[in-house]
Amino acid sequence: MRMCFVIAGLEPAAFPPWLTLLYSTTIFLAREAFRRACLSGSAQRDWSQTFNLLWLTVPLGVFWSLLLGWVWLQLLEVPDPNAVPHYGTGVVLFGLSAVVELLGEPFWVLAQAQMFVKLKVIAESLSVILKSVLTAFLVLWLPHWGLYIFSLAQLFYTATLVLCYVIYFTKLLGSSESTKEQTLPVSRMTDLLPSLTRSRAFVNWKEAKLTWSFFKQSFLKQILTEGERYVMTFLNVLNFGDQGVYDIVNNLGSLVARLIFQPIEESFYVFFAKVLERGKDATLQKQEDVAVAAAVLESLLKLALLTGLTITIFGFAYSQLALDIYGGAMLSSGSGPVLLRSYCLYVLLLAINGVTECFTFAAMSKEEVDRYNFTMLALSSSFLVLSYLLTRWCGSVGFILANCFNMGIRIAQSLRFIRRYYGRSPHRPLAGLHLPPALLGAFALSAGITGASEVFLCCEQGWPARLAHVAVGAFCLGMTLGTAFLTETKLIHFVRTQLGVFRLADKTS
Repeated sequence: MRMCFVIAGLEPAAFPPWLTLLYSTTIFLAREAFRRACLSGSAQRDWSQTFNLLWLTVPLGVFWSLLLGWVWLQLLEVPDPNAVPHYGTGVVLFGLSAVVELLGEPFWVLAQAQMFVKLKVIAESLSVILKSVLTAFLVLWLPHWGLYIFSLAQLFYTATLVLCYVIYFTKLLGSSESTKEQTLPVSRMTDLLPSLTRSRAFVNWKEAKLTWSFFKQSFLKQILTEGERYVMTFLNVLNFGDQGVYDIVNNLGSLVARLIFQPIEESFYVFFAKVLERGKDATLQKQEDVAVAAAVLESLLKLALLTGLTITIFGFAYSQLALDIYGGAMLSSGSGPVLLRSYCLYVLLLAINGVTECFTFAAMSKEEVDRYNFTMLALSSSFLVLSYLLTRWCGSVGFILANCFNMGIRIAQSLRFIRRYYGRSPHRPLAGLHLPPALLGAFALSAGITGASEVFLCCEQGWPARLAHVAVGAFCLGMTLGTAFLTETKLIHFVRTQLGVFRLADKTS
């Protein structure tokens, strides 16, 4: 992608933090609350009311895209037209792509509720691949289009994503296999469209009120999630060059979060929302369901902790090598390695927070969500102030340190809720955050060996030394994973069981 910007004649640093922030903000504010509310509760619901509620994301997305587009064009600093031509058109197309993606919300929620994991993976993978192919083709054949290329590719991505879901459900509902139709709450495509009858309300008002509570929370969560980008965009604390380096490191560091942690959080939020009754004490629910939820939460916490620790330990020793391979000396000799090492620690906190919050938000009552919003408000304000101060003090690393502080507070809030939720039951899911001494020793030994290997073998000793450094890391990783396999038998059984469940779900879908 970095080479694509050079060929297209754009400044690499100028594009990503601006237009992608417009797109992600519009999408998040328009749909996040609806997703959480409509995936909560029992499967026994009036799905036509749920679909009616979900279609409201489209006019809301139009509102946010128009408002934010005006802010981006009128209130923020517009890049130099010579460096970034067609910026206004880019703002329009990125806003339009957000609205197009919202057209697929009813299909996405239905697929999530039915655990169509394979559909989601194929749709998102195909959309990304086709977007990359289109971008490369246009850059090579029409480089003078500049920002048009990336804006059209983004619009093509969202249209392809929506079409994948529409085509899948069209074929599924049009097939003669009645067994599949019986598992779905709809029997034809028109059932997913908005409908208005006099016999019932347009939407389920309980879901609507819950959506409003989650909307207030999502507004604050967006500040916590993208806060550093808002500080960069609105306050200009970093120049375009530093923003570009930060964006590259952020994209590399967040790969694991997007590919592993986010799907886990989304899938198991649906699981907890179905198994547990929202806002009801654990002792007053079916104890079998409470026990299953506790066992799954414990295993998820253990999996998140082990994955995050592995990334943190090995990321510290291999950040410089990864950046050197990806971007050469421009990235590996400056602030890039420090940024990526800091981000590896942030990934550990991100993994744990994703699991704890997916349980917390699935189990909280509407009143508890509203109370939590006040905490989020205070946290959002302190996070923005801390981001600004730390960035002034230690540069772009300050953004990551502020994010670590933010995640730490959010984890503490969620752990407090989980401990209180299971306080009067015999289950202790937070035991998943404890590791056996042998495994802790393996991690410590790997950190020491790979750290020494980086000092002596990376990254100015040539490719033979680099390959030796990689071999050392592979050996330490194998030793650590082997120790985990021997000491965490319960987790291994859980992972195998979940893989079997997903394969079964894929076959039925």
